[in-house]
Amino acid sequence: MIAYVFPGQGSQYSGMGKDLADNFASARAVFEEANDALGFDLAGLCFSGSEAELKLTANTQPAILTTSIAALRVLEQEVEISPAYTAGHSLGEYSALVASGVLRLADAVRIVRQRGTFMQEAVPVGVGAMAAVMGLEASELEALCRDVAQDEIVAPANYNSPGQVVIAGHAAAVDRAIALAKERGAKRALPLPVSAPFHSALMAPAAERLKEVLDKVELQQFRCPVVSNVEALPYEDSARVKPLLVEQVCVPVRWEESVHNLSQQKVSRFVEIGPGKVLSGLIKRIDRSASTLNVEDVQSLLKIQK
Repeated sequence: MIAYVFPGQGSQYSGMGKDLADNFASARAVFEEANDALGFDLAGLCFSGSEAELKLTANTQPAILTTSIAALRVLEQEVEISPAYTAGHSLGEYSALVASGVLRLADAVRIVRQRGTFMQEAVPVGVGAMAAVMGLEASELEALCRDVAQDEIVAPANYNSPGQVVIAGHAAAVDRAIALAKERGAKRALPLPVSAPFHSALMAPAAERLKEVLDKVELQQFRCPVVSNVEALPYEDSARVKPLLVEQVCVPVRWEESVHNLSQQKVSRFVEIGPGKVLSGLIKRIDRSASTLNVEDVQSLLKIQK
């Protein structure tokens, strides 16, 4: 079985999607639809935007989603395969819902544009932070976060792969966690260059605002199950989409568990669709027997066609 997986923030780069748009009308149509939905030149931002512009989360989120769906449309056109499941890391869950037919592209890009704005505005710049910790068991890191919290918030935000967990919370608490992680034997513990403490309790104001936006969106039927970040399990009940997306803002991304559960569902081949190959690397660390491919440009598409 095949699962399509979609990247989240941290995968963006200037020029993403341009190669596909230059060579495929189906990709160009996706960027045109996103431009129309947002009312500005998102395609230009993806193809030639500055690093500073692309790092702004209100830009990053629609840019990655649109690039991912452009790659998906080309893949659907050029290769006769279809997924048994879709999944995405954080923001990528929205791409997965578009791929499964639940969200329309125009709705999805508008939602994630607002989602990015809400997340950025939820916490003043400098108040929150995130850090990646490598080489500690998840349970050890959870306990460590409790030890350093001191009435502030710090907790796991992304369970990415064995021995790789991202934490988020108040900046001072994250700094304390970094220092103690090194003392307790972490191979690496380093701050991440992000603009807000994503997937932490500090994002509660963003979740409340996102709920109001999602309440106005019309959903479609599932073509295949989607794995939620919140539960790490596939589901196909339209009534659960919006509550899970709201909850996702404040709770950890359970990516390692998601991949394990897909493997238990007999998924042996993962196709990462969108900019970068971050998820492919994580998947190989989670399940060494899994086969991974990615589609982000013409060259990577040709490898799948072979």
